[in-house]
Amino acid sequence: MLKQHLNLKLSQKLSPQQIQLMKLIQLSTLELEQKIQNEIGENPALETGKESINSDDFNESNDDPNITETENINIDEYINDDEIPSYRTEINNYSSDDDDGKIIPVSGGITFHQNLKGQAQNLILGKNEGPIADFLIGSIDESGYIRRDVDDLVDDLAFSENVYVTSDQVKNVLKKVQTLDPAGVGARNLKDCLVLQIKRKTNKNEILELTEKILIESFDEFSKKHYKKLINKYMISEATLKLIIESISKLNPKPGGTLANESRNNQIIPDFILTIDNGKLNVLLNRRNAPELHVSPNYKEMLKGYKESSSKDKANNEAVHFIKQKLDSAKWFIDAINQRYQTLFITINAIVEHQKEYFLTGDEKCLKPMILKDIANKINMDISTISRVANSKYLDTPYGIRLVKSFFSEGMKNDEGENISSIEVKNILEEFISAEDKKHPLADMALSLLLKDKGYIVARRTVAKYREQLGLPVARLRKEI
Repeated sequence: MLKQHLNLKLSQKLSPQQIQLMKLIQLSTLELEQKIQNEIGENPALETGKESINSDDFNESNDDPNITETENINIDEYINDDEIPSYRTEINNYSSDDDDGKIIPVSGGITFHQNLKGQAQNLILGKNEGPIADFLIGSIDESGYIRRDVDDLVDDLAFSENVYVTSDQVKNVLKKVQTLDPAGVGARNLKDCLVLQIKRKTNKNEILELTEKILIESFDEFSKKHYKKLINKYMISEATLKLIIESISKLNPKPGGTLANESRNNQIIPDFILTIDNGKLNVLLNRRNAPELHVSPNYKEMLKGYKESSSKDKANNEAVHFIKQKLDSAKWFIDAINQRYQTLFITINAIVEHQKEYFLTGDEKCLKPMILKDIANKINMDISTISRVANSKYLDTPYGIRLVKSFFSEGMKNDEGENISSIEVKNILEEFISAEDKKHPLADMALSLLLKDKGYIVARRTVAKYREQLGLPVARLRKEI
């Protein structure tokens, strides 16, 4: 037997506007500019730049210069649909200090993969090898490696590119891709990367030949720094081994890193600009971060024309539906840009206020412990929103351009009970490791004891965690002859 029931329940769902806002908050300045250009390309009702305004476009009794005649048009007179909500069709997000706004120029440049694809045009490839080479280049990560099995590459070529090849064909094309610059690009692992670079060397001598042999035959022993085993196995002196180690140290373990970093650095534009004026901190949003947007005057004229038209046929109704959709989309986008501006401005001011002592002095010892929750509670926003701002935004300070995320750190207490930032401990830890005797590097426990002598109570496990975050290897791998 069928029964009908009424159930009431509460649920939370993000509206399309909220989702759009979250995505915009996460974008960097350059990405925002690209997003705006894409939105303008898709929505002809949205434009940027100064809008030429005719006084006739405004109602004389209207005191708000941002309300245009488009808002006085009632679409319900022409179609049975929801009324277009009242909204501002123009918004200016430039800072009040507009003329002094700072724009950091960005070099066009080309990306790492574009560079490789440009070189690949000079490769001698077979009839069906072009798509394979393009796919392999696309599979290279920013460090310059292809960290995938050949069989997986074969499967992906079949499923995603509809290209059916064998493992041998992929390996043959991979060898050609590995001839591209920089040397070592396209390697499967670190060993292959170093070997590819050594093989590319010209005017080889005995040391380089021995270096290549050790990398191919005894890479594990070398990477684990079992130097005694290498000396005995190859019957060489410590002096010769030092020359071999020196040769390897000159190789690049991340051949793609240089080009990738250059491309990334060219695209870094500070989202915020911090200045100090007579001991007062001032933060401005980079004016490139908040472009001026308005509804296209052409669309205003189209609405005027429809208002004056006596025809109400199907074609005109479809035209009004289209205009309504584009106007709503433009309104949502303009509002989201404005809310993004407000969210970023409130967040960065809370961060600067929390770290005021650091920004006034530039001394990292003055950095206070600060986590996302601290700022979220201070400005009554969600932690995820603070994370989106911190992870992708840069602040231009008198001490250089810094990722906002770098000002966040865990807190701990010293032996005097004072709260200190983990950044301070990491800096001291790095100093200890830099000054250590490389023939007898300090183990994590020894580093923990040294920190304790300095007044920082840090457990061995915490030392290991901080060391890994600094990108420093364990003591065994820091050992030198």
